[in-house]
Amino acid sequence: MKVYFFESEVWLPRPVESVFPFFAEARNLQSITPPWLDFRVVTPGEIELKRGAIIDYKLRVHGIPIRWQSEITIWEPPWRFVDEQRRGPYRMWVHEHRFEEKDGGTLVTDEVKYAVPGGALINRLFVARDVQKIFRYRTQKLKRYSPEKTSREGHDGLQ
Repeated sequence: MKVYFFESEVWLPRPVESVFPFFAEARNLQSITPPWLDFRVVTPGEIELKRGAIIDYKLRVHGIPIRWQSEITIWEPPWRFVDEQRRGPYRMWVHEHRFEEKDGGTLVTDEVKYAVPGGALINRLFVARDVQKIFRYRTQKLKRYSPEKTSREGHDGLQ
C-alpha cells in the first residue's frame, strides 16, 4: 500500500490556550470544511474529544455521498491530537494536529498520512488535488478565527 503525506501550516496571532479549544469542539470542523463537500458531523449529542472518541460524518466527494468515521487515537491538549479514519473513502487516513507557541501566537500544523484505493493514478488525478484544496480553504477560514466569538455564544469563532 502506497502511503502519501501532506502537511499544512498556519500561524494564528493568538495563544494556544485560545486556539486549541476551537479544535476540541468536533462540530467546529464543519465551519472550516469547504461547502462543496456538504460535510456534516452526524454523531448525536455532545462529543467529548478524548482518546477513544468516535465521530461520525457525512459528506459528498465529487457528488458521491460518503460516510466517514474517525477515532481520536492520541489526545494531548493543548499541544496535539490525532484522528484516524475507521470507516470511509481512504484505505488509510491518519491526521495529526499540532499546536506550537511561536512568535507570540500559535503555529497550527496538520500532518496527514493517507492511502487511496486505486493507488498513484487516483491520487494524482483526484485525491492529492482535493486534499490541497480542502486545506487551502481551511487555512483561509482559520486566519479569520476569533476566540471572542465562540460556539458558547452560538458562533464558531469564525468571522
